[in-house]
Amino acid sequence: MHKAIDARFIARTLARAPSSSLESRVRSSTFISVSFHTVMFATSTSVSSRTSASSAMTMKMGAKPARAGRRSTTRVVRADAADATVSAPTSGTPVRKTSMLVIGATGTLGRQVVRRALDEGYDVRCLVRPRQNPADFLRDWGATTVSADLTKPETLPPAFVGVHTVIDASTARPEEDSYAIDWEAKCATIQTAAAMGIERYVFYSIDQCDKHREVPLMNMKYAVEEYLKVSGMDYTVLRLCGFMQPLIAGYAVPVLEEQPLWGTDDDTRTAYLDTQDVAKMTLAAVRRDEAANKVMTLAGPKAYSVKDVVALCEKLGGAEAKVTNVPVGLLKFTRGLTRFFQWSSAASDRLAFAEVLASGIKFDADMTETYKILGMNVEDVTTLEQYLEEYFSKILKKLKEVGGQSRQNDFYL
Repeated sequence: MHKAIDARFIARTLARAPSSSLESRVRSSTFISVSFHTVMFATSTSVSSRTSASSAMTMKMGAKPARAGRRSTTRVVRADAADATVSAPTSGTPVRKTSMLVIGATGTLGRQVVRRALDEGYDVRCLVRPRQNPADFLRDWGATTVSADLTKPETLPPAFVGVHTVIDASTARPEEDSYAIDWEAKCATIQTAAAMGIERYVFYSIDQCDKHREVPLMNMKYAVEEYLKVSGMDYTVLRLCGFMQPLIAGYAVPVLEEQPLWGTDDDTRTAYLDTQDVAKMTLAAVRRDEAANKVMTLAGPKAYSVKDVVALCEKLGGAEAKVTNVPVGLLKFTRGLTRFFQWSSAASDRLAFAEVLASGIKFDADMTETYKILGMNVEDVTTLEQYLEEYFSKILKKLKEVGGQSRQNDFYL
């Protein structure tokens, strides 16, 4: 039986945020309702249906992380706990523990989670947005897909029917409204999952999001963590430091093509992970009860600065990088300037995140206890050296076959 969501607790949690990171203005309360009739309709129309669904769930909440670019001298946090009760199904067909819903399945991480789950024998369903070009590759792999729009809560219930575990890898794309996707949609998704009796909810967050709540995205991630903790579901929050995949386009390819690189004059270090290893760790967390109701940071074996990454690419690619460093002070000044204009609020949010990334801190964690919980060892994880070496060896071998050469007599992409 799921316990009631304590909306007042959530309100107090969000109210602790400084005015710079929690919206300091009067907003109308967001009203999200998943009714008994909606859930029953989803149940009756699903192939893998339950014989009973949840009772009504209603949540009113006015406390939300700030949408950058707006200011006010008044703060109002309002929540009605009486409307926040969630009841789980008390009878019906048992749901298989191998039934899984992956949200954000077409993304860099989500698709790796789908592949890993299918390889381990899970029955994987993928929630995908209605699109002109369907995600056919997911079905080719053996997963099923269901269309839904995270910003429209009424479209969500059918995707959750007959599901034991939800893995939420969704996040806003650069062209999308992060506030709508990473906060409002997350609240609706968690509410729907709780009402549908989901047994485990896995959420990806950002390392040190609780320490840098002046950054809108990190503040929203932390707020969702707290929201999930009081949802009544068993949860696992996985805080991520950084992925290896973006380093290819950001550093490896420019080095090979002798294109200029942009860096910062700081010593920030990040313990990067291959998304395949993140997927492996995620499935380990799903399998093991020890990972339930835990917040864990996933970090690679070693933390690297930008200079370290560039040097590694130079060594493996046999070319010298052309690096232009941007002073951190310039990032701070530009961010402060863009905050004054509503049209540039999205740019200000990204600069705020870039400012944290360039602040000389270390995105890393001691993985000793985490490996014990997951039943893994550090040897199970790919190092950045191994990842880049594999990439460069494949690319250079291919280019030798086609006869490509760089201006330095080195093969390049």
